Amino acid sequence: MDRPIFQELVPIPRVWERMDKVERRLLDVTEANTPFLTEIAQHLLSAGGKRYRPLLAQVAAELGSVDGDGPVDAGVSVELVHLGSLYHDDVIDEASSRRGQTSVNTNWTNTVAILAGDFLLARASEVAAPLGIEAVTLIAQTYATLCEGQVAELVYANGFSHGTTGYHDVIGGKTASLIRTSARLGAITGGADRGSVDAISEWAWEMGMVFQITDDVLDLIADEAFLGKPAGSDIGEGTFTLPVLLASEGPDGDRIKKLLANGQPYSPDDIAQVIDLTVQGGFIDVVLDEAVRRIEVAEEAAHSIPNNPLTDILHNLDQYLLDRVTSARA
Repeated sequence: MDRPIFQELVPIPRVWERMDKVERRLLDVTEANTPFLTEIAQHLLSAGGKRYRPLLAQVAAELGSVDGDGPVDAGVSVELVHLGSLYHDDVIDEASSRRGQTSVNTNWTNTVAILAGDFLLARASEVAAPLGIEAVTLIAQTYATLCEGQVAELVYANGFSHGTTGYHDVIGGKTASLIRTSARLGAITGGADRGSVDAISEWAWEMGMVFQITDDVLDLIADEAFLGKPAGSDIGEGTFTLPVLLASEGPDGDRIKKLLANGQPYSPDDIAQVIDLTVQGGFIDVVLDEAVRRIEVAEEAAHSIPNNPLTDILHNLDQYLLDRVTSARA
């Protein structure tokens, strides 16, 4: 996590005290009886990461006034779900790297990665259990939604027929659902009233969509050093994201479809051509315009919270997602 940046965006000492506890707790709960499993389960933890989901849980907890470590456990639980799903995703995608280092499936085996992912998901439920039945149910429902999003992505792989509607369904399931759960669970464990819980959940849903949309843009315009994985990885894996889907319906659509017509593996040259046609066609800007519209919806939800102490902070987090794209384009 690039903590100095986030500390500037979220200048609340209590949030960072709880985030320190999140980090320690993540290490504690990923220790297994078998040292080998501990090493694997902590492989991605040691690589860092933005910790965006647990951070949202700590921020949302500020809408309530309940003391205690409930928000910490909420943050740990959602991060474990995220990590477990990444282990499984890397097996499905046959990914060789993650967060700038060798992926678990490549460093060990697919079997080991799947089992370690299962272990992390089991720990997520274990951590959520003391928070109550609502928390456990929410974690279980969210992981089911993640699976549905992943299956949809597999069904749509290497094709264009699902269009933008299918794309939004996939990222809603795979990304936005867990980000919404992060904020919702944080607000609940912090003792926020139901109106505030629902409003912060709506804010987080839109920001989850923006999070993935901007990530998909970065995959096309950023370099490997920025991404921690090769640029154009989505195309290489047969996942055609919103900019490419829109470009496939534009003036150069037939050329793009021809370049990708034969299925995987796609050559680096074909991927580079698709990226160039997408960028030169102006579709990055079209997609970023959608992101801005979604941020406006998110901020309307934030403004609906009476006496919201987080208005400026939520705006900072909104802008952070767009600023990542600006930095990569510079």
